[in-house]
Amino acid sequence: MNKTIKKIKSFFIETQDTPESFFTMVESKQWKDFIGKDEIRMIQGVIEVSELQVRDIMIPKSKMIVLEESNDVDELLKKIIDSGHSRFPVIADNKDEVVGILLAKDILKITNNKDSSFIMNNYLRPPAFIPESKRLKILLKEFRKSRNHMAIVVDEYGRTAGMLTIEDVLEQIVGDIEDEFDAEDLPMIKELQKGIFQVDALIRMEDFNDAFESEFDDEDFDTLGGMLSKNLGKLPTVGEKIMIGSFEFRILEANHRKIILIEVKKID
Repeated sequence: MNKTIKKIKSFFIETQDTPESFFTMVESKQWKDFIGKDEIRMIQGVIEVSELQVRDIMIPKSKMIVLEESNDVDELLKKIIDSGHSRFPVIADNKDEVVGILLAKDILKITNNKDSSFIMNNYLRPPAFIPESKRLKILLKEFRKSRNHMAIVVDEYGRTAGMLTIEDVLEQIVGDIEDEFDAEDLPMIKELQKGIFQVDALIRMEDFNDAFESEFDDEDFDTLGGMLSKNLGKLPTVGEKIMIGSFEFRILEANHRKIILIEVKKID
């Protein structure tokens, strides 16, 4: 045990007091020899969560899947089934104010009830409202304490700006969390036209190498998106092209925190 503690202490060389310098330290060879890539990634995620605010990772209002206060049971069921989510913000008729949260499991109680009457307000749970500026580490504590799994984000004027779930926060630490509704069987590689492919940024590098008969490093990079970000030294923007070896990569879809889709073309 003492040898292990001494080895860990030896890793902590003098560095600048910044997250970037800490990331550089834990990515050094001696750390990688001691702990795995997944553990290092989780350490980085914890540090990043302490720096990020709600606005940095929230789902914007334009992309929220919501139910309307005036929806009947059939309309609710269709939206719930189509989305596969378990919790939904319910908006008022003015299309902006969130009046409550509806759980999919509560709708199941309605469908099993022979009584055809349905009053939305009887099934709504009070929404939790949070400002865009709230720190993620504080929000995570509040989620745990209140047992809420979803919060509605409001701007400085009290208007709905977006939403955030506990899963969104945890994914910053452990990476994407798949559930039973995630499209596990969607192909990671799709041929758009001869010699040009659309590739999911989360494809593992060893799978990419097998598919394209390439020899990219799959020790330091788990995914194609991670490799491209590392090579550029920043998160690429949509439309940006990157040449590595005999491949041209173009970013098709990305947000402020990760690459989502990439166009791949092999240059002969």
